[in-house]
Amino acid sequence: MFWRPKADPPVRGGDDAVSPGMRTAAAWSWRFLAVAGALWVLIFLIIELRLLVIPLLIGVLLAALLVPYANWLDRRLKFPRWLAVTTSMLTLLGVVTALVWLVVAEVRAGWPSLRDRSVEAFDEFLVWLTATFGVSADEVTEWLDVVLGELDFSTDGPLVSGALSFGTTAAEILAGTVLVLFSLLFFVIDGRGIWGFVVKLFPRKARVAVDGAAQAGWITLTNFSKVQIFVAFVDGLGIGLIAWLLGLPLALPIGVAVFLASFVPFIGAIVTGALAVLIALVYNGPVIALLMLGGVLLVQQLESNVLQPLIMGTAVRVHPLAVVLAVGAGGLIAGIPGTLFAVPIVAFVNVFVRYIAAGTWRTTPHPVAADVLPPPQERS
Repeated sequence: MFWRPKADPPVRGGDDAVSPGMRTAAAWSWRFLAVAGALWVLIFLIIELRLLVIPLLIGVLLAALLVPYANWLDRRLKFPRWLAVTTSMLTLLGVVTALVWLVVAEVRAGWPSLRDRSVEAFDEFLVWLTATFGVSADEVTEWLDVVLGELDFSTDGPLVSGALSFGTTAAEILAGTVLVLFSLLFFVIDGRGIWGFVVKLFPRKARVAVDGAAQAGWITLTNFSKVQIFVAFVDGLGIGLIAWLLGLPLALPIGVAVFLASFVPFIGAIVTGALAVLIALVYNGPVIALLMLGGVLLVQQLESNVLQPLIMGTAVRVHPLAVVLAVGAGGLIAGIPGTLFAVPIVAFVNVFVRYIAAGTWRTTPHPVAADVLPPPQERS
């Protein structure tokens, strides 16, 4: 009797041919791809509709400040609703207008001195060039004429196209400002009705969870807006105080300009910081300008590495590292608007998801803490 090798068992088809681990990985993979695809479509639509989305989001952030203020006037001071809404809107417009007027008035008052001092600084620079490099004033003038002659002022040139682009941007900013005020007004007036309409878009069984999660997210947005104002105040106070200590003549408008520009991430800090250093260079020379530069960098590093991660992270219940990564990712995806909205979006999504995942809404609905909620009878 001959020995025969034992035959391998037949390979079964279907799910038995794939290990359980591979099936789990495949299930997670296609779900991940589906979520990533949906997020990509959402980001694409937001970018394409950015001229509408950005003002709308700014209106939401401002509403996080004005809605509690209007309700405080309504409940505590017994203002009629229309008067509370009007007072809150006028307060916002009045504060912003007053700060801008203060900067413009101070700059206009100091403009003659700044102009004369700029001419003197340029003459001193020419003297330094002559003494250091042996360059005469006539040679510098010839170089400037050559540079200006090389510039292309034709209709297809970069200067004209840049001016047209700036005009288009200014028009977009004006239209966006009008849309911000328009949307903000309706958020303050009819926030309950707007939110009630949004809630009713969800399935009936999910409305309680979505309602409670959005209330928690709204509280987070309110905290974010308050902390953002505090951070901007620290920036303006710090840089303005340094300018005053160094003897700069426009310390007050510099501080106010830094406060206003701090709401525009990255670009605002660069522009106002450069303005402070330039004024220090014109009025007080290179040594004071270097000290002003060091002060600006110190305040901005304090704001970026201490205030934003720690205070902002605590207020919005997001880890400081997540705050830094969110700002960086937002800047890579959407530029300056991405850095502005990254932290509030991440904070809102974090609180929203954690509230739903906790499951407490099944037995204990979230207390009415946000003032943009529909009346209880409209949530069913």
